[in-house]
Amino acid sequence: MIQAILSRKRLVIAVFIILDFLLIGMGMGVPILPILFGILVGWYLPLYLELPEQISKTSLKKTLKAALITSAVSLVVLGAIWLPALSWLFDPAKDLTQFGMPLIFFEPRPSFVGWIILMVLISPFLQFLMTVLGAVVRLAYSPFSESNV
Repeated sequence: MIQAILSRKRLVIAVFIILDFLLIGMGMGVPILPILFGILVGWYLPLYLELPEQISKTSLKKTLKAALITSAVSLVVLGAIWLPALSWLFDPAKDLTQFGMPLIFFEPRPSFVGWIILMVLISPFLQFLMTVLGAVVRLAYSPFSESNV
């Protein structure tokens, strides 16, 4: 049944984008849930890509490319959410301590910049890593992995 669903490429991509939007929204813009979702996406990625039984360089490249695309979707969404807040840096009337982010560098301005970098750049990279981890674990525990040792 899962293989039949995964064979509908456009449906799978649309469901992924909708779930990514929902998970980012459920975290109120803090992408902890999409990072964890990356493990699940990575688990089903080898099925979606229809990788051959012999793991080759091309199948690994396909896996990395698909993981990069999934994190790029999150990068675009998180950029749309967080990058407009950069206008606070140039507005002297705004108090950066009222933004609601943790003061990770003990000063409002560096903490604000660090928070934006964390949300927009580091979080999609973590999602990429979790997607690759899920795919590698799936490939390691698949029935055909013993022939590749």
